[in-house]
Parts: sequence; C-alpha cells; structure tokens
Amino acid sequence: MNWRTRLPVLLLIGMALSGGAVAARSLEQVRESGSVVLCAHPNSLPFASRTAETPGFQVELARALAGQLGVSLGQEWIVSPSQVFRSNCDIVLDVIGNQDAQSESGLQVSKPYYRGGVALAVPRGSPVHRFADLDEHTKVGVQVGSTTAMRLNQRHVPVSMFAFEDDMMEALAAREIEAATVTATVAGYFNALHPDQVVTIIPPDDTQADMAWNLAVGLRRPDAKLREAVDAALDRLRNDGTIVAIYARYGVNILPPQ
Repeated sequence: MNWRTRLPVLLLIGMALSGGAVAARSLEQVRESGSVVLCAHPNSLPFASRTAETPGFQVELARALAGQLGVSLGQEWIVSPSQVFRSNCDIVLDVIGNQDAQSESGLQVSKPYYRGGVALAVPRGSPVHRFADLDEHTKVGVQVGSTTAMRLNQRHVPVSMFAFEDDMMEALAAREIEAATVTATVAGYFNALHPDQVVTIIPPDDTQADMAWNLAVGLRRPDAKLREAVDAALDRLRNDGTIVAIYARYGVNILPPQ
C-alpha cells in the first residue's frame, strides 16, 4: 500500500494502538525539551522526504509551526501510520480534520488549515469540466476499493483500477485513461514535475460528503494548552500566507477549509 497517497484515509479508518504506546507530551514538556516532533514518511514527496533540498510540504509546514511555538522541529521517520503511537512524535500533518472521524485513530485534531479530497485530473482541452461530465464514454482511473470507484460503477462509467495515485497520473499522461481521480496534492505535484504534460485539476465535489474533507494537524493526545497553541499558530500561518506559499512550492493550490 502506498502510504504517502493514502495517509489521510488511513488515519480516518484507524491506527492500531498497540501495547507499546509512548506517552504523549504537554505544551510545557514540548517547550522544556526545545522541540516539537513530527512523524512523517522518509520518502513520500510531495508530502515529506529525508532530502534536505526538497523536504516536502509537511516538513516545511511543521518547521513553520515549530517556529510559532518557539521551539525547533524534531523528526521521526515512520513507514506506517500504526507506528505513530509507538514513536516519540507529537504531531502528524494532513490528517482528516474531523474529530468524529478520528474516533478510532486516537488522534486529536487541530482546527483545519485547508480543504482536500478526491479531485479529478484531466488532459488540457478535455471536454470534462466537472465530475458530472463523466459518462459511459469516459475511461476513468480510480484507486482499488475506493468510494469513488463504487460511485462511478453505479453510474456505469468505465473505470481502470490502480493501486497508487502516481501510477494513475502516469497512465493519464500516456492517454491510457481520460481522467484520474486523485488528490489535488498529487496532481499538483505532477504538474510541477512535468511542465510539458500539465493536466487540468478539477476540485473535489463538495456536494458529496465522502469526497471532500478538511485537513488538520493530528496531535497525539495533547493537553488543552498544546492544542490551543497549535490552533493559534495555524491562524497566524494562514493569515500571513505561509501555508499557501509552502504548498504552492510543490505545485499545490490549496483550498480554504469549510
């Protein structure tokens, strides 16, 4: 399973809270230690990377957030969401920002800082301008087992199954499919890396509750003061344009939360 392209969904459906869980820290403990610790995948651009030259938007945003808290950023590299509660991390970024949705994950969520979901990538000049334009003549790439695949099957739209969003974008560029149902982050990063093959990105359909969602910071059982401090920091970073600028460096145009 490609963790980098399914992190929000995995955090939605739950993480294994096994017996070796590490105790969460309070705001006072974070400040006393001098750092707030991010959990991220070491090889998952545009999300995160060990590479200093291109760290990914999660690492860049976490650094900005740490600065607002008056501490440095520490990092723990993990390859599965189930490792979060066995690590020393304090935060995870780009989680689904609905506390009810996180009831099984054990995470608390900050206020949302952008809106994401299932976008539609199509070639430039495509007659498809919205999800409703997909019909029995449009071959669409979908992820295996996704809600989108089920919805399109119900509408008799022909689909081609993919395990990973990256593979779907490559198939779209090769014109093997006529549209791809991917996150806007993956499609935007594809455009940044392939300026000669730029695709049009149609935003998630907000009329479908399970196809659009807010994204937030996931906190590992924080005290109230840490959660409040993160919320205040996000407000400042949104208001001064920092968050939008960070994502834009990776070709991602984020939408405001709802």
